[in-house]
Parts: sequence; structure tokens; C-alpha cells
Amino acid sequence: MQITIISVGRMKNGPEKQQIETYFKRCPWAVTLIEVEEKRPFKGAERMAREGELILKALPLKSGPKNAHIIALDERGKSLRSTGFAHLIQERQDIGVSNLIFLIGGADGYDQRVKARANTLLRLSDMTWPHMMVRLMLSEQLYRASCILSGHPYHKD
Repeated sequence: MQITIISVGRMKNGPEKQQIETYFKRCPWAVTLIEVEEKRPFKGAERMAREGELILKALPLKSGPKNAHIIALDERGKSLRSTGFAHLIQERQDIGVSNLIFLIGGADGYDQRVKARANTLLRLSDMTWPHMMVRLMLSEQLYRASCILSGHPYHKD
């Protein structure tokens, strides 16, 4: 399965980026990160609309939307434990999803068109996190999910 992460903003080189790359290398799935431009000079709805347009354009749906499942990370999304997240990934694989696409919005959140396009809204925490930190948290959870599914002892319940 291919995993694609589409995120607003460009991450600078540093320890966080190195750790994300380490988790990607450890994952058994092919993980691709697509960064779209952060529209800083704009505010509120206009910023969300412009960033949303870039997110939607970046969606890799060449294999067809039936083979892709889009998960938007959102503070109002469903909350899962790590084991539930692993099972969500496994269920998608089992029904033939070949590309699992995660969306990470900008500081103002998502435009409604992006939320409407997502198959699932998922939240990583009840707390609010900077979108650059969300990349690190998601990459760790992807690695953790792969360990849970393979029976690797990394995850402790």
C-alpha cells in the first residue's frame, strides 16, 4: 500500500525532519510527503480556501478514487487509540485501498471543500498541535501501526 501525506507548509531541516524520515524508512509501506505552500499573507477563510485548493490539486488519484481513502487530520475528527488506528489501516488494505492519503491542514484549518472530499476525519489528540509537529506524530503512529500489525514489540498496551 502507498501512503501519501499532503501537508501545508515546508518543513526546514532539523531534528524533527530527520526523525520523520527515520520513521518513514522503518515503515513497510511506501510513504510520500507532498508539501503545499502555506498562504501566510492571507487570513481566515481566504487562507483556508487557497490552501484547500492546493491540497485538492495535490491529491494523487491517478489510480482512481475507489482505490484511495482520504483521511483529513482535524480537531473535530474521530479519536482512535493506536491499536484502532492500526486496524483502520488494515481494514483499508483488506478492502483493496491502494493509496491511503493523509491531509494535514494549515494553522487556520481546512476549507469545507477539503473536509467534504475526505472519507474520514481523524484527530490525533484532544490538544491543539502545530501542523509541523503533527507530521512527526503521524509518522510515528504510522510506524507504530505497522509494528502492531506485524506483532513487533515496539508497541506496549
